[in-house]
Amino acid sequence: MAVALEAAPLAQYEPVAGRQVIQKAFPEVSSVVPREGNRAIQELYAGEELKGYAYQSLDFVQTPAYSGKPVNAMVVLDAEGTIKAAKVIHHDEPILLVGIPESKMHDFTDQYTGLRADQKVTVGGTSNERKIAVDGLSGATVTVMVINEVIMRTAHRVGVELGMVDGEDGTRPPQATIDKQAYEEKTWQSLTGDGSVRRLLLTKGQVDDSFKGTDAEGVDTAGPEERNEPLIDLYAAYLDAPTIGRNLLGENQYQWLTTELKDGEHAIAVMANGDYSFKGSGYVRGGIFDRIQIRQFGDTFNFRDLDFYRLSDVYAEGMPEFSEMAIFIIRQQYNFDPGTPWTLELTVKRQTGPLDSEFQVFPLEYQLPEQYYTRPEPVVSEEEWLESQPMWVQVWYQREFQIVVLGIGIGVLMFILFFQDWLVKKPKMMRWIRHAFLTYTLFFIGWYAMGQLSIVNVLTFVNSLISGFSWETFLIDPVIFILWAVVAGIILLWGRAVYCGWLCPFGALQELLNEIARKLKVPQYTVPFAVHERLWAIKYIILLVLFGVSLDSMATAERLAEVEPFKTAITLKFDRSWPFVTYAVLLLVVNLFTRKVFCRYMCPLGAALALPTKLRVFDWLKRRKECGNPCRLCDHECEVQAIHPDGHINYMECHYCLDCQMTYFDDHKCPPLIVKRRGKRRGHNAPGHPEAIPVVQVT
Repeated sequence: MAVALEAAPLAQYEPVAGRQVIQKAFPEVSSVVPREGNRAIQELYAGEELKGYAYQSLDFVQTPAYSGKPVNAMVVLDAEGTIKAAKVIHHDEPILLVGIPESKMHDFTDQYTGLRADQKVTVGGTSNERKIAVDGLSGATVTVMVINEVIMRTAHRVGVELGMVDGEDGTRPPQATIDKQAYEEKTWQSLTGDGSVRRLLLTKGQVDDSFKGTDAEGVDTAGPEERNEPLIDLYAAYLDAPTIGRNLLGENQYQWLTTELKDGEHAIAVMANGDYSFKGSGYVRGGIFDRIQIRQFGDTFNFRDLDFYRLSDVYAEGMPEFSEMAIFIIRQQYNFDPGTPWTLELTVKRQTGPLDSEFQVFPLEYQLPEQYYTRPEPVVSEEEWLESQPMWVQVWYQREFQIVVLGIGIGVLMFILFFQDWLVKKPKMMRWIRHAFLTYTLFFIGWYAMGQLSIVNVLTFVNSLISGFSWETFLIDPVIFILWAVVAGIILLWGRAVYCGWLCPFGALQELLNEIARKLKVPQYTVPFAVHERLWAIKYIILLVLFGVSLDSMATAERLAEVEPFKTAITLKFDRSWPFVTYAVLLLVVNLFTRKVFCRYMCPLGAALALPTKLRVFDWLKRRKECGNPCRLCDHECEVQAIHPDGHINYMECHYCLDCQMTYFDDHKCPPLIVKRRGKRRGHNAPGHPEAIPVVQVT
């Protein structure tokens, strides 16, 4: 029996995680056997009884997940096509490597137990007669959507291959309708040239070669001088279309055929020359033509003697003579669609013994030219359309609200940047706008849409450029993709500053907490500038270490990237083990006394964004000649100390809060403007008074 062939004891089956999934699904299974014809599928036996099948999803699909790498799931099916167990046995998802416990992911996959391989399954929503909805996993929405597609897509594919579920997805196009009024006189050459008549030419050598490696090798083979001779020269044509049928059959014979056909029936002509008969003699004894059959939509059907009419004469100009011709009727029960490609399969048999024989099948592909039929547009529901789209399209569609609100927020930010000179002249309104936008960034972009960018995204991008770039990897999370697209443009125009100061959720959390601390009179400490500018280097060192490690092991780099508290504070909303929460809280406590310490000295993402800042197009932060000497008001007020003592702004460290610009335009705060205003009031100009600071704008 087949069980004895290449069977392996279950205890030796690898990987270990996969073996455990099989044992949980079928504790009685004692051995596994690679399936003949597809060794990726394992047959599971308890003694000699076939219990089910197991496979790893990576052998069938490689859908990239959030990390850009595919997940690998072990799926176990019973003999009826029901999922008995499904578990992810390998992944590279950063949120699951260090973040959400893997037990929650296993709880998610446990929901697939008992589902059939041909069911529609969605993550979230409600179940109905068309689909089953499973609960998602907060914080890892994209990952579980990929897991869902991997499990169900491979289960259906394997189920179809094993014959346990129907291969048809139930979405046949609407039935094509033949245009019975259109007619054009055509020659045989024209009909064969435009595909109305299709040809299959098999030489004796081709057929002999197809039996190599079988028991029929060497049986009835042709001699060397005969190998190029045709065994059969076969033609097929669809006759219902008047241009084809009337030209081939002639007017009288075509009219006779149309009276014979009932609603839903179709006729084809088969014509051939050669030593091999497509009719054979089986239909005489058993009533079935066993050498030809039709295949469409995965279904096959044969012709019986009652479906056969002799084709005694043909009328197409230039048509060769044929030794064998026939008309076959495709009956209405087969639901044949003339506008969909179909195949006429010719079977060639070689006798290997008194009762044994080998078969080879040769297909003649047929597609009716479009001018002969019309097809109504399919009526597809929005849900059905969405199911047919790639994974990233489904994710974008489901997160439509987040995309729209994010787009509005980015539009508001662009307005602020382009009209900043007007807004900063109204300091109270500008501060209200800034605090409102930071609140939006924290609560919507961060905690709701989970749009916190990370150095892991940068490392993944660099790694993809090295190992093979795929847009699908980055499109899988629309919020992150849009933010990165915006950040790329922002860096080119304004540098790092705008993202770190306006769009980073953790940065917004720090700034809002520090504002509250100031309102509560919490004392603030300023790092001496000499120490401050040396601490800048730390984040660049962290970036270099992470980049170097990622070249060797991306998984290790993702673990080391926990130096960022983003996952803890934003993505998981502090729902983590105490070491991670303690680290994030400690950074926020320090921030109460000195603003944005992590951003200024430790953030590898900020370092990565700062490097291309020198390429920016705009320098819209205005300065005066007096800035730094003698006036140093702005560099004392800059909360992130991005203004050097000499007065110039370091754009690689600036967070674009626009505080310095509010001072720049305030003639009650900016010393040069105060002197100028007082001088005008007294009727003399400041430059004439040595105690005054002259006003000279630097362009």
